[in-house]
Amino acid sequence: MGYKVAVVGATGNVGREMLNILAEREFPVDEIAALASRRSLGTECSFGDRTLKTQDLEQFDFTGWDIALFAIGSDATKEYAPRAARAGCVVIDNSSLYRYDPDVPLIVPEVNADAVMGYAKKNIIANPNCSTAQMVVALKPLHDRARIKRVVVSTYQSVSGSGKEAMDELWDQTKGMYVPGQEVAPSVYPKQIAFNVIPQIDVFLDSGETKEEWKMVAETKKIMDPAIKVTATCVRVPVFVGHSEAINIEFEDFLDEDEARDILREAPGVMVIDKREPGGYITPVECVGDYATFVSRIRQDSTIENGLNLWCVSDNLRKGAALNAVQIAEVLGQRALKKG
Repeated sequence: MGYKVAVVGATGNVGREMLNILAEREFPVDEIAALASRRSLGTECSFGDRTLKTQDLEQFDFTGWDIALFAIGSDATKEYAPRAARAGCVVIDNSSLYRYDPDVPLIVPEVNADAVMGYAKKNIIANPNCSTAQMVVALKPLHDRARIKRVVVSTYQSVSGSGKEAMDELWDQTKGMYVPGQEVAPSVYPKQIAFNVIPQIDVFLDSGETKEEWKMVAETKKIMDPAIKVTATCVRVPVFVGHSEAINIEFEDFLDEDEARDILREAPGVMVIDKREPGGYITPVECVGDYATFVSRIRQDSTIENGLNLWCVSDNLRKGAALNAVQIAEVLGQRALKKG
């Protein structure tokens, strides 16, 4: 016996990936609904070998539905997520709206699956920020072994994290560089993204951090351990899909790089590709479409007493969003919404 599942925002990048991954992982679905705004009514979406037509989110009745995967912005989520939750449907939300609510669990299944039972307070579970999700998957097994004191992370985040319009802007600007008179001015981003990098993701806060950087700090503490100190610099790069991170870790106890490599090889959700030769590492192009969080360039940091550096890459539309949401649904089914 399966579940009745609704995917909210089914026509967007993440919503489409949710449908793909539900089918790929053979999530036990008895009935599925693809929901979107009225302007997308009737748009076709793929679910395995089936084609779904989107239904109007505004008119949809969540009564009797088990799980709703939300992939819409915070404003729309604020209106529709409570409606679904009140109807008895558990919401797994990809927006930032509920991530910092103490009554809403923030879940990365490889890291804190036990916290999923906290869903009952509001019938809502939050999916973390894409850059946080892949980082904590790599950090958690190392933290269990040697206790992390401090993390310094620099991210190299793809434009798909900003949605389809951002991907179009990179494509159009890149083409325009070669056609005189066809240059495309920045619209999604404050500066040109083609052949450039932009050290700003989201708005600036009074502290000088961007909101994306603040999210990585707050979410790592909530998911893993509030005692961990985190500082982040988040950068948008001209890559279509796949986020990369250079992570420096300071531990309470010494952890040898070889032991760290062995630990990560055995860690759930992690794939270690780490050869000290040209190309012996993973780049964003190679991670697209994969479930894993890839770790490379594992090495000792000799400038501090107990330090390691590593390189972490993942498909942000998958582990950073859609895959993590489906994994949460799987845990929820196993532990709370058991059927049959």
